[in-house]
Amino acid sequence: MSGNSLSATPDKKKILAHYQAFAPMLEHILAGMVEKIRGVVTLASPPTYKARLKSFSNYYKKLLNLKIQGMAVPGGDFPLTTDILGIRVICVFLEDLNAVVEQVKNALEVVEVERKGVEQKFFEFGYESIHLLVRIPPDVLAGAAALFPGTMSRPDMADNFLCEIQVRTILQDAWAEAEHDLVYKSEFSPFGLPLRRKLASINASLNLADTLFQEIRDYQTRLHSEIGHRRQSFYSKADALERKRGMQDETDSSGEQHTLPLAAGLLVREQQSAEPAADVEPSVGPFLRGSIDELILDAIHSHNLGEYKTAVDIYTRIIDFDPRPTPVVLSVIYKHRGMAHFSRNDFQSALADFIQSIALNDQNAQSHYYSGIVHSLLGDNEKAAACFAKSLEINPFQAHTYYRKALAEYALGEYEAAMISLEQALKLGLEDQDVQRLHRKLLQKFQMKF
Repeated sequence: MSGNSLSATPDKKKILAHYQAFAPMLEHILAGMVEKIRGVVTLASPPTYKARLKSFSNYYKKLLNLKIQGMAVPGGDFPLTTDILGIRVICVFLEDLNAVVEQVKNALEVVEVERKGVEQKFFEFGYESIHLLVRIPPDVLAGAAALFPGTMSRPDMADNFLCEIQVRTILQDAWAEAEHDLVYKSEFSPFGLPLRRKLASINASLNLADTLFQEIRDYQTRLHSEIGHRRQSFYSKADALERKRGMQDETDSSGEQHTLPLAAGLLVREQQSAEPAADVEPSVGPFLRGSIDELILDAIHSHNLGEYKTAVDIYTRIIDFDPRPTPVVLSVIYKHRGMAHFSRNDFQSALADFIQSIALNDQNAQSHYYSGIVHSLLGDNEKAAACFAKSLEINPFQAHTYYRKALAEYALGEYEAAMISLEQALKLGLEDQDVQRLHRKLLQKFQMKF
């Protein structure tokens, strides 16, 4: 044993007096550490935080255990154990755990990282958690020194004062809390095989749930990424077609209102140049092969690869799925298939799908918006304006919808209405070159009028 042996019995009363004197300062430092970590950790799903100053009874018991193990603890009459200050960062998903560890390591001085439970065999289940020992930052210590100058006079405070940060998922934390009461704090742990099997079964179920939650999260992350890419592609194509029509409008010398027959020529070129779609690599996710969720991801992925016919075929499979999806789900699928038709320049089929989407769910603001875009490209600005108005009735905070409504109203010669719509788009922060160009054209119309 070291010099810190059983021969030097810790004086409980003396240590208690020091503990009580230091407690307010420790609580202040603990609060400062929580705020420090809150400012460091950034996750898509914000974690929850628990913090505790180790109770005196647990602290004294820890001192005795360390003495029995022959381990030296610095601090004289008030030894500083590494876990006297504890913070728990409780995350929603498994992927968040390593993110928290890296963010803390990048911002604070981490003395030790221990991954509890990793040494267990595949058939064993038990406590899992990541423990970080972090040195208290100088600014937190300085704040405590200003408020508690007497207690912060010890030279070992800056060198040996650590805080333990435990990083867990919600389910890992639930298991740890239950295990602590049932096993750790109990005089009689479950020795019998039936009780141990029950505990192992509970822990295995929680581990499986954590894994499934993460798989679903991964699926949703990929799905949202694919949808965002596909939606941006749709808008970019619609903007490009609108600009092309706008440029031809400006070169028309007749002075008469007209619309361009964009759909016919583009559709013919698309059908003439179409090549057989490549095979789509099957997606790997938490859903059964052939389920609606898995098919949706495959369809959107095919769309993003430019394999529009494959995407249309997959969406059609979903529409014909047995059992039949609910009307709300079908409304979304028809909208997606309409976007795939649009990407193929098959505007009539796209419009038919958007209209069917609206029939299934009249509150689908995007389907009204997309219908308006197609009507506009087909030259029916009156119907386009009506579709944009309906979309804005459902959701009045769509800057691009106001802009396209203004375009349709401008084409109809309704310049005052167009200016009102355009001003709404500007209020919502849409100030790109297209908006500015339309604004100048409207101002010119008003100058000519007066």
